[in-house]
Amino acid sequence: MSRLPLKSGVLAAFAALALTACTGNGTQGAPPETTEQVPVIAPGKPGESAKTLSSMPPIAERPPGDADFSYVSMMIPHHRQALEMTALVADRAQHQDVRGLAGRIEGAQAPEIQAMEGYLKRHNKPVPSAHGGHAGSSAMPGMASFADMVRLKDARGAEFDRMFVRLMIAHHEGAVKMANDVLATGHDIFVEEMAQDVIATQTDEIKRMREIKV
Repeated sequence: MSRLPLKSGVLAAFAALALTACTGNGTQGAPPETTEQVPVIAPGKPGESAKTLSSMPPIAERPPGDADFSYVSMMIPHHRQALEMTALVADRAQHQDVRGLAGRIEGAQAPEIQAMEGYLKRHNKPVPSAHGGHAGSSAMPGMASFADMVRLKDARGAEFDRMFVRLMIAHHEGAVKMANDVLATGHDIFVEEMAQDVIATQTDEIKRMREIKV
């Protein structure tokens, strides 16, 4: 079965942006807002009593940094190679579980590529070219080599299934590593949600691939 892509808050963020664009400031036709606020108790320093605040203090937002943009810029071609691999399945795979897995991967990663391209455009950052090969692939864990891709294209039946599963497990493991790295070094909420989704989705798919008997 195919998995609904981007189950995290990434799609919710897009929905919120779309709603804001359609409704302007969002107040037209909305019911009157209540002015009553629930008090917030802030603990005082040692020896001081707690203070009652009228509302929570604002949380400072940090703009995206180099780690966030680097992750997205590398994950786009990383995902694109996964789709190149899944595109070969229809004419070459023999195992039905391999076919089903390819559908899951395509259903998840194609929308993620669109989301990441949109993220870079919103921040006026260059989007990696779809026709520029995989420049810098050595910096992206799990990427299949050119020779691996040639062998995969030439394979058929059980041989293809075995090679596809082996290469895709390594590919997913690389993506999970990249996602964990950006969670440790980045600080953009949108990127954090995408990375968490990659970890959850691809960890589950790695488990499924290891259970396929090819």
